[in-house]
Amino acid sequence: MAHLRALSGLPELSTARLSLRLARPAMADAMARFLADNWTGHLDRWSPPAGPGWFEPAFWRARLERSEFEWRSGTAARFVVQPLGPESGEVIGSINLTNVVRGPFQACHLGYQIARSHEGQGLMHEALDALVAFAFREMRLHRIMANYVPTNARSAKLLDRLGFVREGLAKDYLFIDGAWRDHVLTAKTFAAFEQDWLDVPGR
Repeated sequence: MAHLRALSGLPELSTARLSLRLARPAMADAMARFLADNWTGHLDRWSPPAGPGWFEPAFWRARLERSEFEWRSGTAARFVVQPLGPESGEVIGSINLTNVVRGPFQACHLGYQIARSHEGQGLMHEALDALVAFAFREMRLHRIMANYVPTNARSAKLLDRLGFVREGLAKDYLFIDGAWRDHVLTAKTFAAFEQDWLDVPGR
């Protein structure tokens, strides 16, 4: 079971082994190290091309400032995954809830990545299980969409275990690893979504 607390208005989730914290500028150095250590031959296989400054702390300091703004404006929630403990710990993964749309849609896109040294331990399942519950119960979303390259067997298995349902195949969906790649489209909906949540101000 995950536990939620808020620090300075920023959410933080804890599970049996992990801390999930909303990304913030103070994490720029750790985020840059995570990407530099895990990009080549691991994250780059499933990600858009890295742009200028992608592995530099200064780039991530500016980007994480935007992440805080996105959270406060309700358009995205970008979390870092860290071993259970202090915020100063290493970043071993990230989970992003982006493109948040309210009104009658109440939905977002899910993206995630984990360090190569932490694969195969059930950590991303643990983290996503907690964050999906947060998205439904705290962010009051009805639908989470997650898409993956058909050859990404780990993502296919992970999303299936989490209850995401395959909805189709998008041809040439994203430019990944040097080419336009098809993506399997999946989604999970919140069966207990309450209709009156649509009337919450700002939603």
